[in-house]
Amino acid sequence: MPSQRRTVLALTGALLAGAAGCLSDNGNGDSDDDGESGNGTDADGSDDPANGSNGDDFPQVDPVTDPDIDTGALAQQVRGNIDFSLAVLEQLREDDPESNLFLSPYSISVALAMTYAGARGETAAEMADALRYNLESDDLHAAFGALEAEFERRNEDGAEVDEPYGMEGEASEDDLGFELSSANSVWAEADFPFDEDYVDLLEAYYGAGERLVDFSGSPDEAREEINAWVEEQTNDRIEELLPEGSVDSSTRLVLTNAVYFLAAWEHDFDPAETEPATFTGLDGSETELELMHQSEELEYAAMDGHQLVELPYANGETSMVVILPADGEFEAFEESLSTDQLGELLEETSRPQVDLALPKFGLESEFSLVETMDALGMERAFGSGADFSGMLEGDDGGLFISEIVHQSFIEVDEEGTEAAAATAVAMDESAPADHVEVTVDRPFLFYIRDLPTETPLFWGRVVDGETLQDE
Repeated sequence: MPSQRRTVLALTGALLAGAAGCLSDNGNGDSDDDGESGNGTDADGSDDPANGSNGDDFPQVDPVTDPDIDTGALAQQVRGNIDFSLAVLEQLREDDPESNLFLSPYSISVALAMTYAGARGETAAEMADALRYNLESDDLHAAFGALEAEFERRNEDGAEVDEPYGMEGEASEDDLGFELSSANSVWAEADFPFDEDYVDLLEAYYGAGERLVDFSGSPDEAREEINAWVEEQTNDRIEELLPEGSVDSSTRLVLTNAVYFLAAWEHDFDPAETEPATFTGLDGSETELELMHQSEELEYAAMDGHQLVELPYANGETSMVVILPADGEFEAFEESLSTDQLGELLEETSRPQVDLALPKFGLESEFSLVETMDALGMERAFGSGADFSGMLEGDDGGLFISEIVHQSFIEVDEEGTEAAAATAVAMDESAPADHVEVTVDRPFLFYIRDLPTETPLFWGRVVDGETLQDE
């Protein structure tokens, strides 16, 4: 990975190497002059009523399919995305510091960016601070639109996947292929006075297909329709994003994002070399886990006893970064980890022969993020003083965020990685050496990133081995 590309992690406002070519051009040499962006169609690729719509959607606008955004502005927001990833991870681990965590901060940020588009005044200011939005509103939505379109381009370039990837070795690397998708949708109360400009913005920048539902009369039916859409977008991995009671007759709007990732390793692990070993948890407990083994030239860095190793996926544009803090220093390292420190580690990488031992693992998490975002400073959005007047016709407010739910899933084995996540925002009416070893047998952090844009797609922490390999 070129050093210049990594610079965005360490320097505010640094340019992403190579980003201009892939984010202002979709491969045909054309680019828009109006600076708008988006992924172009309904999230399900159609406005067919059979695909989750009742056929009575908001008026559609012409999508913007050739994002054109200054790479410096994009780099600023990518840095903000990384800052937010670390902030939300820190907030969540405070509630249960000895538990594993897995989430998609990208999914959370996109769902709340669509919500932020309708926020005004102090509500908008608090959301921008909490979410680490570093750009003015127009540039922010253009940046997210550019990322969404770039991921769609990445997915189109990857191999198609006909069947869900299983963890028992029944899929070959060719079958595994590559898939990266991010889909958005807006579920609105029929006849509620949503502003057409707001709806058009979500369509243009986020490709968010709008669906009119009857929250006031049939809230549970609407909830089930949303959950079915999320399940389809995540290849059946997120089955019930909105639990019972999360949507009721006072709900007027639900904004959803679903991310799905499936990729084979560039260097797969030989299952014959997988063997049991002891994993020591944060609390000192020992668990026997299956550790995969490989010896390859990999991006690797060591600093003050902390180790970082990067495992590329076969498509060449995504990777998993595993960070193994020095023995006995996990908590101190995790508390001090910053975007700049991460950038420093990445800047130190070289490519020695790495003898890597990594657990096979699977994680699932689900959160209500209302308290988390409130603790990060996003307070007004949840109360009667919320100002989301930008969503509505006229000057009347009356909407507030009643719930933010997030679910995530990951499985990692010898062949690759499958991960999925979804976020819903419900709105109610108010009321190095030449040869090194890395043995991941103690608490570690990891994240999956998109290399050309440096966007962190998923983040996780593993501190307890008990549930990692449950059958």
